[in-house]
Amino acid sequence: MLTYTAIASTAAGQLFDVLGDLYGLVYAEPPYNEGPEEVARFRDGLPKEATRPGFSLIVAEDDGLLVGAAYGWRMPAGSWWSRADRDPPSEVRDADKFAVMEWIVHPQRRRAGIGAELMRRLLAGRTEPYATLASNPASTARAVYERAGWKQVATSVLPWGPSMDILVLSLPVGGK
Repeated sequence: MLTYTAIASTAAGQLFDVLGDLYGLVYAEPPYNEGPEEVARFRDGLPKEATRPGFSLIVAEDDGLLVGAAYGWRMPAGSWWSRADRDPPSEVRDADKFAVMEWIVHPQRRRAGIGAELMRRLLAGRTEPYATLASNPASTARAVYERAGWKQVATSVLPWGPSMDILVLSLPVGGK
């Protein structure tokens, strides 16, 4: 049976191993082609991610097996992606934002609405007026974001990967 659960930051550590396994499976695929080094970097960063203000993790499990996850945290007013080639519009820069850091679904469970429900739950009730994320422009997810109303406002180049499109989505006032 498919269930969705919001995981508190204090309990997130219990899922780091299986979350890292799912990350490795998803990002081994093109266009990412990530290997053990990138997966290790992801795993090593999870404890710090879970302590960020406004951290939120939603998981999808089917009979106890992790099939999807989405998480992020609050990006405070005045802050922006460190490697962005330009600032966002001032109304975005000057507001708190919710930064979606990962949104992953097991390859064999895609196209069943799991990803959409994860994102819906992750963004529901947020108090920030905007969400932001970085997406590989060659990924299937990039087109999904565009169809869902996300708008590109910048590009970022990571030292360990390809250029990423930085996207913003206006959230309903008061998270409704």
